[in-house]
Amino acid sequence: MLDIITKNPLLGLIYILVLVFCITIHEFAHAIAADKLGDPTPRLQGRITLNPLAHLDPLGSILMVFTGFGWGRAVVFDPYNLENPRQDGMKIALAGPAINIAVALVCSALLKLTPLGGVAVLGSIIAMVIQVNLSLALFNLIPVEPLDGFKIVNGLLSKEQSWKWETLRPYGFYILIALSVPLFGPAPIGLILTPLLRFLLGVLL
Repeated sequence: MLDIITKNPLLGLIYILVLVFCITIHEFAHAIAADKLGDPTPRLQGRITLNPLAHLDPLGSILMVFTGFGWGRAVVFDPYNLENPRQDGMKIALAGPAINIAVALVCSALLKLTPLGGVAVLGSIIAMVIQVNLSLALFNLIPVEPLDGFKIVNGLLSKEQSWKWETLRPYGFYILIALSVPLFGPAPIGLILTPLLRFLLGVLL
């Protein structure tokens, strides 16, 4: 993604704006889901907003620019305010990737079923929106803390299995960094996600 910014500054600016949009709706979806499930924490922290400044995470945004995969500032929720903490936590976590996938599907329909796909500039921007949304969704579905996938898996486990799963939480960030660093070639996270991303782009585009 960095080569887009350096080779074509205008296209790079559009990419950054698309990135900001995708991260914003992702985190906004988390906040709305938590609020609807009974936890006022995101509302009290000013996260029920589409203002990007409330949702961008510096490290996650930089990683997205350099690798194509990243995250926004995590929406904090209090499980004690939820009726079913693990299951509701799973729903909150799933809301972010779900909205990104939904937007990608809508954009795919726009490309295939309307004249917009035939307009070079608009078609390219819509394709970019699809790619960034899918990248964000796939990355966040990885079952490693602090990503959404960790909480989604936790919500699917039994109580006893959940206790064991939770023991991995303190190591999640270090695992994520290890997966994201290209020490001896492409980053492991790219080797895992890039083939899947290419397949989905082939279907949607």
